[in-house]
Amino acid sequence: MSRHFGPIIQLGYVVPDIQIALKHWVDVLGVGPFFLFDHMHPPAAEYRGEPTDIDISAAFSYCGEQQIELIQQHNSGPSVYLDFLEKHPAGGLHHFAVWTDGNEALLERLDRDGHPYSVTQRYGTDHSYLSTDSVPGTMVQLMHATDAYVGLFRMIRSASADWDGTDPVRSLAE
Repeated sequence: MSRHFGPIIQLGYVVPDIQIALKHWVDVLGVGPFFLFDHMHPPAAEYRGEPTDIDISAAFSYCGEQQIELIQQHNSGPSVYLDFLEKHPAGGLHHFAVWTDGNEALLERLDRDGHPYSVTQRYGTDHSYLSTDSVPGTMVQLMHATDAYVGLFRMIRSASADWDGTDPVRSLAE
């Protein structure tokens, strides 16, 4: 367990084509079902402190206790996802996520304690992507553990626990 963050609750993969990635995870790895938010525009999106409009699809499933997220960006709005694909065109592991009781308090504590994290992208106060410029690597996503997010993730985990291979990709409205 990290001294700075809670346990890792999610591994997030940025992919150039979410349909190909879904097929791989379902058919080759046997993970599912995935719950797909197709073409969503995260509210209050900021990239490096400036507003940005991004169009993404994100799919979520569980492999045992570990949540898997697949993300494809469909437009050219500045983002951490396009930054990643520029360096890794085939896609790959982009971030790990942790629950927080509130992102702003944690960000203040990290800053006060002198940790070299910077907020590269955020969606309001619920999601913040942290990076380090001194040692590049996997980003950290802070996810505020609201009742809505915890409930959604619980439902996805429950569906994955008894999944029989049918209905492998299920649509979720934004």
